[in-house]
Amino acid sequence: MNATDRTPADLLASALAADPGRPLVTFYDDATGERVELSVATFANWVAKTANLLQGDLSAGPGDRVALLLPAHWQTAVWLLACSAVGAVADVGGDPAAADVVVSGPDALDAARACGGERVALALRPLGGRFPQTPAGFVDYAVEVPGQGDRFVPFAPVDAEEPALIVAGAEFSGAEVVDRALTDAPSFDLTGPGSRLLSGLSYDTWEGVGAGLYAPLAVGGSVVLCRHLDRLGEEALAQRIESERVTAVRR
Repeated sequence: MNATDRTPADLLASALAADPGRPLVTFYDDATGERVELSVATFANWVAKTANLLQGDLSAGPGDRVALLLPAHWQTAVWLLACSAVGAVADVGGDPAAADVVVSGPDALDAARACGGERVALALRPLGGRFPQTPAGFVDYAVEVPGQGDRFVPFAPVDAEEPALIVAGAEFSGAEVVDRALTDAPSFDLTGPGSRLLSGLSYDTWEGVGAGLYAPLAVGGSVVLCRHLDRLGEEALAQRIESERVTAVRR
């Protein structure tokens, strides 16, 4: 990171400037066998497109609340950074009835219908695939995001001191997310650039989002994000740790 980085979106911009080709998020789903690797550049492109969708098509801006009813997944990581870029508050597992926008995986669509604002559905299928049929009352993220612009500029400046993240009932400003990510990095055994953390934690706690996204990003490292890791045997896990050159594990 740079000394001027005050929001998670700033951290991503610095990572992009420093080494766009290095891996940032490698995602495994051990229920489906899916593996996706995103470089800094590819991840940042997804974030830009998602931020343009959020700001342009969904009319979200600074201070608006975005309820994320999503598991630990590479697309969830994209949405967390897109909210930061726009200045919206990412409310992980938040009440959709109190949100301006809800972003839901396939298992939470019924709950997401409580949102009176915009509703986005993610199929969470391999390769970012779309729903066979768009759920009623939602837009399909996989349909809408490809046509969005590859560069993002916020309509209004993002204030690093304003709320940016709500997780497990705790609210953090953008600056607090960055500061806590840096402070907690040593406890995740992240030692700096080149650190590679394998996380099987869910995103519904600070530890989960810290280990699974923010801390690796803050120190110039990367994350191997594993969903359904409990389905992987110890021998297969050891092989993954070796093949992915993992330096730290949280599960």
